[in-house]
Amino acid sequence: MASRKMTRAYPNFLELPLDPSHPPYTAWGLWGMDDELGTLNHLTPERTVAAAKEIKTGRRFGINWALEQMDYTGGFRETIKHEIFEIGRNMNDDRITFNTQTSTQWDGLRHWGFDDGKFYNGFTQKEILENKTSRLGIQAWTQEGIVGRGVLIDFVSFAERNGIKYDPLEYYAVPLKVAKQIAAECKFEFQAGDIILLRTGFTTAFECASMDKKKEVMAKSPFQYPGFESNFEVLGWLWDTQIAAVAGDCPGFEAWPPSEHAMHQILLAGFGMPIGEMFALDELAKECEKQRRWTFFLASEPLNVKGGVASPPNALAIM
Repeated sequence: MASRKMTRAYPNFLELPLDPSHPPYTAWGLWGMDDELGTLNHLTPERTVAAAKEIKTGRRFGINWALEQMDYTGGFRETIKHEIFEIGRNMNDDRITFNTQTSTQWDGLRHWGFDDGKFYNGFTQKEILENKTSRLGIQAWTQEGIVGRGVLIDFVSFAERNGIKYDPLEYYAVPLKVAKQIAAECKFEFQAGDIILLRTGFTTAFECASMDKKKEVMAKSPFQYPGFESNFEVLGWLWDTQIAAVAGDCPGFEAWPPSEHAMHQILLAGFGMPIGEMFALDELAKECEKQRRWTFFLASEPLNVKGGVASPPNALAIM
């Protein structure tokens, strides 16, 4: 499904919803009521060409955490099951069973709707469970992929430089003003169509933790982890800046529990904005520091699964 033309001039956040009968802060119908791309419509061919100019050294980084790294979930979600079996003499197949939410992933537009059961452009939970249509499935993102300019907000390095102490396996909200300060120090400006990656250190800390520590982390109610502060100022900034997608190395882009207002529902069901979680960003961050630039070409190809709710990103960052 190619990018669509807007049905009206791009509204600012305070003009949402476009229709007063729709839930608050929704952009339903901006690209047509049958649109399935949401803010990925910002990834125009022209912006892809511009993003390709970020490739200067050819250094490539897979930013997918290994599927087996989330090896304990407290029973909330299944961990990966990997079987290898022989189908003939010295001929092997394998079978992998996994929950798409237990490692690096894009949350698709079927993942989290509003409390009334409405998803992006008014699609309903009832329709998803009836499974008679693939509308809003992850397959809508595979024809052209998620391709554009990635920008790294490296809060881990910022915290180290500024003596900020926090535990990556506990709650910590990164303020919007700090994200903007990091961008200013790294000498880049956010642009329409950007794909934001936030580094908090969660995936590395979880990978290195003992099983007892993992059980302690997962036993907390509610589950706690670092991420972006969650409020209407951040939502307005993401929308008005025309960000295409947001992601981080934590289990949710916003810190949890929410500091003010959960952003998942408005981002996914309101804006149609993909949320990436548990990306592996350490090696990319090292190269960004080495090259002294924190913008790069990013290409991601989700699984082509009709009606899929989420998917591993199969993502590469190229410097």
